[in-house]
Amino acid sequence: MRSSVPADPMQVIAELEELRALTADEHGAQRVAFTPTWRKARDWFGAKLADLPVRRHIDAAGNVWVTMEGASKRSLVIGSHLDSVPNGGWLDGCLGVIAGLGILRSIAETYNGKPPFTVKLVDWADEEGARFGRSLFGSSAFAGTHSIAADRARTDRDGITLEEALRANGIDIERIGDAAIEREDIAAYLELHIEQGPVLERLGLPLGVVLGTKGVERYAITFEGQEAHSGSTPMGDRRDALAPAAKLALELRAIAGRHPDAVCTMGSVKTFPGIVTAVVGRCEVALDQRDLDADVLATMLREAQEASERFAAEERCTVKWSRIWSIEPVPFHSDLIELCDEAIRETTATSYRLPSGPLHDAAEVARVGIPTVMMFVQSLRGISHNKIEDTRKEDLVNAIAAFDRLAVKTLAWMESQ
Repeated sequence: MRSSVPADPMQVIAELEELRALTADEHGAQRVAFTPTWRKARDWFGAKLADLPVRRHIDAAGNVWVTMEGASKRSLVIGSHLDSVPNGGWLDGCLGVIAGLGILRSIAETYNGKPPFTVKLVDWADEEGARFGRSLFGSSAFAGTHSIAADRARTDRDGITLEEALRANGIDIERIGDAAIEREDIAAYLELHIEQGPVLERLGLPLGVVLGTKGVERYAITFEGQEAHSGSTPMGDRRDALAPAAKLALELRAIAGRHPDAVCTMGSVKTFPGIVTAVVGRCEVALDQRDLDADVLATMLREAQEASERFAAEERCTVKWSRIWSIEPVPFHSDLIELCDEAIRETTATSYRLPSGPLHDAAEVARVGIPTVMMFVQSLRGISHNKIEDTRKEDLVNAIAAFDRLAVKTLAWMESQ
């Protein structure tokens, strides 16, 4: 590989600021997918490509592909998403797209517009799922894990269906699976993203290598007891359905605590009849468990189920479980993990390896067997999906430089395959 012309971190940061000014208000980013502001962001991005030797096309699922043809059809793909949650942050998703644009400029200059391999940049459609509750829309269509039947009738707060919104954006829901054609000849996929959590900041490190995305087990759990008058029912005679739920909520901390990267969350609790003068007769809770190790995830699920049954019995209640959703852990490619680690250490001297709790488009790409890795950059206060989301400028500079190094290393790795 010839000596590369490095990407310009300051240009990338300036363009991120430009995008923020264009598509945010006093409450934060407003690039919700399939809305006018999202389309404005995509138009802005398209204009940035004018001086590059690339072609741009939109696939059947609404993903935008920017392609720089190389001597070989085998391709390196860099990707992320321009869409945001309502009142979101200025870096979530778009950092990876605009850093990828910087790398395209670098590669075009290094190879006079003709790299040894084809290089592509993809802006995935509706990663967030903020409007219709369907995350990873475009990348799941690419991966063939989409669900047209389930997605067709999804509605937003105004009663507009996902199918209608897609049609208004030139997308036929019946054809979204055709996006799978884009998988042809992809040799590697890279994604840069803010961490969205506190780990790197707590360690005092700017960058980390992502080992993969955690698997998820999500269940609705219903405890049944007996409604009764809160004033006249002695404590020993109660079958309070909230009691076993409360015990389980505390037990989940111990269950997760036995595994270093595991998390368990009881994020919703509903009581019935839900009045202060009645003992709770039914309690419905929602449980979310995550880990990168499938065996750990299965163990935590079993332990939570056993604990719920034990606590229900102690309180003379019953318990039923109903699966809401699950996804298996998705580990990233070992060779690319090593290259990412090298790129970070060459840039900042110290690297750290961690799993991702949030899901990302990279997981859908890796799911179909494409070698994949992600790089995380520190998030201040660990906060994302919020207008105060931020990352130090020096950390952004290091992230863009390290990600550029990773791209160069990956092209070299592709030559050896």
